[in-house]
Parts: sequence; C-alpha cells; structure tokens
Amino acid sequence: MEQNNKSYDENQIQVLEGLEAVRKRPGMYIGSTSSRGLHHLVYEIVDNSIDEALAGYCRKIEVNINEDNSIRVVDDGRGMPVGIHPKMGKSTVEVIMTILHAGGKFGGEGYKVSGGLHGVGASVVNALSEECIVTVKRDGHIWEQKYSRGKVLNDIAKIGDSDETGTETYFRPDPEIFEETIFDFEVLSQRLRELAFLNKGIYIRLLDKRDEKEETFHYEGGIKSFVSYLNRNKVPLHEEPIYIEGIKDKVSVEVALQYNDGYTENIFSFANNIDTVEGGTHLVGFKTALTRVFNDYAKKFGHIKENDKNFTGDDIREGLTGVISVKIEEPQFEGQTKTKLGNSEVRGIVDSIVGENIGIFLEENPNIGKIIVDKALMAARARDAARKARELTRKSVLERSTLPGKLADCSSKDPRECEIYIVEGDSAGGSAKQGRNRRFQAILPLRGKILNVEKQRLDRILNADTIRSMVTAFGAGIGNDFDVEKIRYNRIIIMTDADVDGAHIRTLLLTFFYRYMRKMVDDGHVYIAQPPLYKVSKNKKEYYAYTDSELENVLSEIGGKDNSTDIQRYKGLGEMNATQLWDTTMDPEKRILLKVNIEDAMAADEIFTILMGEKVEPRKEFITQNAKNVVNLDI
Repeated sequence: MEQNNKSYDENQIQVLEGLEAVRKRPGMYIGSTSSRGLHHLVYEIVDNSIDEALAGYCRKIEVNINEDNSIRVVDDGRGMPVGIHPKMGKSTVEVIMTILHAGGKFGGEGYKVSGGLHGVGASVVNALSEECIVTVKRDGHIWEQKYSRGKVLNDIAKIGDSDETGTETYFRPDPEIFEETIFDFEVLSQRLRELAFLNKGIYIRLLDKRDEKEETFHYEGGIKSFVSYLNRNKVPLHEEPIYIEGIKDKVSVEVALQYNDGYTENIFSFANNIDTVEGGTHLVGFKTALTRVFNDYAKKFGHIKENDKNFTGDDIREGLTGVISVKIEEPQFEGQTKTKLGNSEVRGIVDSIVGENIGIFLEENPNIGKIIVDKALMAARARDAARKARELTRKSVLERSTLPGKLADCSSKDPRECEIYIVEGDSAGGSAKQGRNRRFQAILPLRGKILNVEKQRLDRILNADTIRSMVTAFGAGIGNDFDVEKIRYNRIIIMTDADVDGAHIRTLLLTFFYRYMRKMVDDGHVYIAQPPLYKVSKNKKEYYAYTDSELENVLSEIGGKDNSTDIQRYKGLGEMNATQLWDTTMDPEKRILLKVNIEDAMAADEIFTILMGEKVEPRKEFITQNAKNVVNLDI
C-alpha cells in the first residue's frame, strides 16, 4: 500500500448527509437494536482502526469493556484529522463524529480499501450513545471532544502534548435505544479474532474489566492460520493448508484451504473484512477454478478415464475448509442483507489467480493431489448412490399416499399455517396424535436410532429410515437438492423429553437439519418445544412450571407447600395424557417454543463438530468449560 501521510487530512473528508435519521430509525444503520446491533457499534469503531491498518499505519488495537458496559477502543494509527474542514468550517473530528457519510472512504484518497459500513461508522455510534468521547494524538498534541446522543458538548480542545499518534474512542450505548446494553465477551472475541486472521500481523487485545478476562489475537499466518483454527477439531488430510495470494487490477486476493476427513464443505468468504455470508462473485470464481483445475489434473494423471464423467464441484469440495478474502477499492454489496459481493470483475480475477496457483501446487505436491482426488472419487460414487436413493424418496413424495406410515398428517394443505412435531418413540407420539389440533398440526414419531450425520456420507444417511421419514414428510428434498420453498410445514418442532436422552436426540436432529437442510434453519422454520418440568396439584387445581424458578413462584402463589400439595417432576412426554400435552406444550395460545437461530455459522459448525465428530479431546474440553452453564442436569 502507498504510504503518504498527506493523503489523509481534512481535504479527503466528503460530506453526504446529516445525522437526524439515525436515532429515529437505528435498525436501518446497525441492523437492529437488539444485542446484535449493540455489538455492531464496537465493530464500527474497530473497523475504522482496521482501515488504518490496511493503509499501513496501525499495528495495535485495544478494545476494553468497562465495568459499566461502556467501551473504549484505542489504536496507534495516524489519529483522526483535527484541522478545520474546508467545506464545513469546523474541526474534521467533529465532522466525522456528527455527520453521516462523512469519512475518508468517500471518493477521497484517504483510503484505498476500507471495510465497515462505508463511512457511517463513527457518527452512527455517536448518535446512538448516551456519552461519547474522542481523544486524538496527532501533530505533537492530544485533542479531545465530547458528545451526547450525537450532539457536540464542547469545541475540540487541546488537552496535552504527545509525540505518539492514534485515536481513542470511548462510548456508552444509549439505553433509550437498545433493548439491552450488556456486552458479551465471547461475541466480541469471535469477531475480533476473525479480523486478526483477515489482517495478518495486526495485534488486537480484548480486555473485559468486569472480570479481568482478556485475549490477544495476532496471526502472522493470516488466513492460513484461520483455516488451521477452523479445522482444529477435525482430522486434516494434509498437514499445511494450501495458501494462495495475488493482486490483479488493484484487487487483492487471498485464499487458504485444507481438506479434512469429514463430508461437509465449509467455505467462508470475505470482502474488505466483511463476512459475505451470501457469497458473491469472489466465491463463484473460486469454485469455478477449483472444479476446473481438479478435473484437468485428475484426467492428466489418469485418475479419471477419458470416458468417465467429470467430478462435480460438490465432489471436489467434500471435506474442504476454505477462506477467501478479497480487498477491493469500490465493493458493491447486494442481496437481502447486503452481504453478497456483486463486483463482476472479481469473478475472473479470483478464477485466474486461484486456477493458476492451485495448478502449480498440484504439480509440485502430487501426493496431496492424489489424497484429494481419491476423496473426490469416493464422493462421486456416494453421490451416485445418493441420487438413486433420493429418486426413491422423491417418488414417494409425489405419491401422496406413500408419506411415512407413522406420520399423522394435518388436514390443511396450506404450508404457511401447518406445523409438524418430531417426537421420539410411540408413547409420546400417541399422546401427541390424540391431543393435537388435526387441522394444522402433524405428528411424526421417530422410531429406532437417529443417525449421527456428522460421521456419514449422504448415501448412507439416505438409507436410514428415520432420515427418510423426515425427508419425505417435509417434501423439500435434502442436501444440494433442498428447496425451502417446497417445504410442507412452516414450523418444524422438535419435541423431546427434558432429560439427557432427549437432549442427545435434539442435538442429532439439529446436526442433520444444519448440515443437510441448512436453509430451513437459516429461514427460521426450526423450533424446540418446551414441555413443563413440573406439575403441581393442590385442592383439585393443577399448575405447570417450566423451570425451577417458576416452580418456586407457583408454590408461593398457592401459599407454599403443605400436605395437600403434590409436585410431580416429569421425566418424559409419555407421562402426560393427551389433554395435558396439548395444554402445556402444543396449544399455540399457551405453549413456549424456542426458535433455533444460527447467528454465527462458524461457531455453529465448530459446536456440531465438537459434539458429533470423531475427536474425543475437544468434546471433553467443551463439556468441562460449559458444565457451569448447565441449567437442567438429569442424572
């Protein structure tokens, strides 16, 4: 990157519009006013420091969560410009902090590449903070300005001297705006770790002053270290991740990939440090190059015979963990959540850089090439077997009469109002079938062992009766053929016993849905039923409690516990008759349903790998670390 100190001063700050709208419609600027939006404030300020790092001026960023849940972010960059802004006639710090879309990212030469929400960052954080203080070290002095809810409290003041440079931003989120104002150390550490991986060499320290917890993230290996980290609980097929980097037409491309012995692909793509969860042109370019190069290589060395069919992209990506990171001057983001990269030129650039470099790598490392091709060959055979099994499943969906025998379907044909309860075993299934509202509630009892899909290929998975029953009942296919638009029920509700076995079945089902019907989870169709833990009977009246604290409340409401009070602890759904099951767990007016949300695909992948994968050590470690969080332990 060019380094020219004069390229970032008051002349590079362009002004587009004012701040009034932010407090009225905060969701438009930070996504939501929930915990997610709250944490987004921190990322916006950190992103400004990362931009300084991308420009070559910042090495260290420190993020503090203070005891009162305020935040302090300090960097050692050049410091925000403090001179008078030529158009606005006031300090440039004030312009950056109080005017929306004022930033060095807009048309100026301040930054070649930048992440964040394109210049809305600091001013939006300021607008949504009860208190905000910016301290700048620059030009031999220390400058400070204070704000409240976006309004300036004092002119920028020189408060001392310093030969250091950098910016410190302190802010306390406004409780009038946010539903909650408590920061989660783990949520912040996940994103800061990601940023440290994506910007190799940078130091990011996170310190929680509420309990003195701290972590420092620094990776000289960058995204190569990222892939090793993502695969740390898996069994890699080659020791070192394959790493590729290149620049073409001012687009910088970095790719790291490593195969493991699993059956699912995990590819994460980023553009200017933004997680492009919906993919985009960089991901398409990567996949195209990978498929082409591996097919050429397999043919050249006789792994695929002349008349054989080519590998599909899915064959080649089975068991692949990859990270793609591109940095571009003018990114265009599309899609529902603006997380899809749209720049058309990036596709060809990524394709050519990846294609050329992977080709060279395979020529130089034929042993690794053979391992990957052998895995793809196995995947191709399994795909063929899965296709045949799928066709059988699909046929049975079309023939309405061959829905699974155990399924008690609902009479409504409108998927928007229909829901299906997945229950384990016949006794709970019997109560559920009798107690349900037949018009819109379907019941599917699962008998026999539910397969751990983390350890099996799709062809084996499709041979399992329980899996076939669910695929057929849902009617939307499986794996790459899964089409959420065809789903026959708006809500898929997992209803298991509130014990260890029930929790295990729930995890097996969630692993299956996440790996093979991911869109169903992403779009919010999966729920977990919450049956009560206790029934309290007194004077011929019955009360239900869903937690231990609710039990205490019920007991105090009915005047405490005496000889006429009977407390029953439910071990399983089968202990309830049809009426009780309806009243407590299935009646939409009274029931409690938990919606399954996957906020973070990386974290979800890691948890499913730990809980359901081959390695025992990470599972032991996870259980030890999380034992203190257990709410209901049934022994």
